[in-house]
Amino acid sequence: MINSQRLAQRFKTLVEIDSLSRQEKDVALFLENILKKMGASVCYDAAKEKVEGNCSNLVAKFKGNVDVEPLFLSGHMDTVGPGKGIKVKFEDGIFKSDGTTILGADDKSALAIILEVMDVIFENKIDYPPVELVFTVCEEIGLLGAKNFDFALMDSKFGYILDSTDTEGIVTKAPGANKIILKIFGKAAHSGAEPENGISAIAIASKAISGLNLGRIDEETTCNLGTIKGGVATNIIPEFVEIHGEARSHDVEKLKMVTDNIVNAFYSAADLFKDGSGLPRIEAIVENDFTLTNITEDHKAIKLARKAAKNIGISLESKTIGGGADANVFFGKGIIAGVLGTGMTDVHTLNESIAIKDMEAAARLVLEILKAHAAGEISR
Repeated sequence: MINSQRLAQRFKTLVEIDSLSRQEKDVALFLENILKKMGASVCYDAAKEKVEGNCSNLVAKFKGNVDVEPLFLSGHMDTVGPGKGIKVKFEDGIFKSDGTTILGADDKSALAIILEVMDVIFENKIDYPPVELVFTVCEEIGLLGAKNFDFALMDSKFGYILDSTDTEGIVTKAPGANKIILKIFGKAAHSGAEPENGISAIAIASKAISGLNLGRIDEETTCNLGTIKGGVATNIIPEFVEIHGEARSHDVEKLKMVTDNIVNAFYSAADLFKDGSGLPRIEAIVENDFTLTNITEDHKAIKLARKAAKNIGISLESKTIGGGADANVFFGKGIIAGVLGTGMTDVHTLNESIAIKDMEAAARLVLEILKAHAAGEISR
């Protein structure tokens, strides 16, 4: 039932519409036009102002023709760069860009697949549940669309986000993350004439970092210091350094422990350089970036997806990942989102690609999920 030619053409059209983060309006208007023609009620929330972009999150609702609990399908409208003027090549069933930009399968493949599924339902008069489509903005720059989404617009308490690779996997576990900003205030002095009168913020930072265990801490936990800025000139003792980092873990207590270890290392290093003037001084800012996702195997979202997969002759493996997605934000709001794959590979690179057969496979699974839910298969 999946119309491969239509799916391919719509995907090509979508990826050739520029939609870098904060610039998703044109894609949203394209989607809105199609969804309204399908009969959906369409609205936007107020995220545009909060993310400082040209578009808000888009929500489309289909009433369904079966009286069952609603579910949602979701993908994000933005892409990473270089993503302007994408030119699509399609050879031997594989989509690629011309090599000068990313392709944008992350996450335009999700948008095309979801539209195709709804088309197939209406064309074939298939029973389907109430469905809510949520297309977010600014996912690629910190899940900003999801973080600023008006969840009052949703009735669904579970659903699926199409934003992974494996078409025979469902992400059930993803880490929570903290952002860490460390500001080190030292004291400037001439490095040749009176270095003893200065306090090097770089030396303090170096001392702290040298004692840290960074990278892979254990199978559940990672941390990283990603940027460091400081200093003015080689003949000036640097009085200020700012460092940005993160910690991630599938365990809340471990996340706190690793975060505290990083922060405390800088306070301890600063203590070694105290001169009685109140300097050096450390300012540490810790913000939760996103909560962890941990969907139990017996949750209806997982059971339904597995039943649908079985119906079409495949198995669906639970996946644990190290990255964050909109699903983390949804989970933090009490809304369960299993993350499904579309087949995209080498995302965020000039080598990004996706096979039409994988997009078809993803569409078949999503379609079967809706059919199985409408039929009440997991409640039998």
